[in-house]
Amino acid sequence: MQLRKTTLRTAVAALLAAVAIAGPGAAPALAEDDVAWTVRTASNTYGADRSSYSYAVNPGGQVKDAMVVANRGKAPLNLTVYAGDGYTTGGGHLDLVTRDKKSVAVGAWLKADAATVAIQPGQTAEVPFTLSVPANATPGDYAGGIVTSLVQPDAAQSINVERRLGIRVKLRVGGDLHPALAVEGLTVTYAGGDATVTYTIHNTGNAILSAQQSASVAGPFGWWRRDAGAISAPPELLPGESWPVKATVHGVDRALLLTATVTLTPRLTDESGSTTSLPDVTASADTWVVPWTALILLVVVIALVAGGFLLLRRNRARGRAREDARVKEAVEQALAAEKSKSKAG
Repeated sequence: MQLRKTTLRTAVAALLAAVAIAGPGAAPALAEDDVAWTVRTASNTYGADRSSYSYAVNPGGQVKDAMVVANRGKAPLNLTVYAGDGYTTGGGHLDLVTRDKKSVAVGAWLKADAATVAIQPGQTAEVPFTLSVPANATPGDYAGGIVTSLVQPDAAQSINVERRLGIRVKLRVGGDLHPALAVEGLTVTYAGGDATVTYTIHNTGNAILSAQQSASVAGPFGWWRRDAGAISAPPELLPGESWPVKATVHGVDRALLLTATVTLTPRLTDESGSTTSLPDVTASADTWVVPWTALILLVVVIALVAGGFLLLRRNRARGRAREDARVKEAVEQALAAEKSKSKAG
């Protein structure tokens, strides 16, 4: 539900229970003092006590269904009825575009038989509607909703308030289905023993998808691997939508080179409500982390080894010099002795 206010004369607030996902049957959006009516799906060949509408229609096909509106208040109601395209909010919920925004899919293809419905207190009214899929509609999944709306003045704030109650409409247009998710913008940063993995899940296919996800960070050759633990599943994303994710991996060692790996298991729901897991999608990214303790130790070891080598080399040089001097002295002594013998003879 959301409330939007504009200037005094043109102010209209939109307050929407975007889809009837609270459960089958009546779906009130607000407290009883705020909204005096409920909406639910009609019972017909498509089923009874449905929580929302779900259809599979080929391009050029048509569906006829109905919504039931009940006046729970003490005054007559005159409600506006219209449809809107759906989108996923930052909070992960399905919402519908407001009436002033152009719809290009479900909101444009679904038409109620009447633009308004009048209901007396304690009465119900059935609102038939037709969903007509264009012959050139692209195959895949779409989401939207059918909405009942009431605009009332709010004297305290000098604005008009539009209260909306709607029911979700999920549509699968027949044709080739290409469900696909991608991991985009994957990065990993390190601070204080924790690695932060951030990325975006992008629905690049033409089917509504959610996913199970996991993330891990490891050093070179997969050593010192640490998992992020449970990561909440993203909401069902409509084709083309994206969802940001940030996961923290604790207890990561400074391993010079860290590699973050993200794995998605896309989840596809069919027309019957059954969910299927699709092949995993994996992505990875690296970052350099200076392991100061290990680096200092390495420098010390290198210095000791180099110092030892230089000392050994110096000692060997001194040894060779002493040996050369001894040999030279011996040769000189031998020559001197030989010379003395020659003079004596």
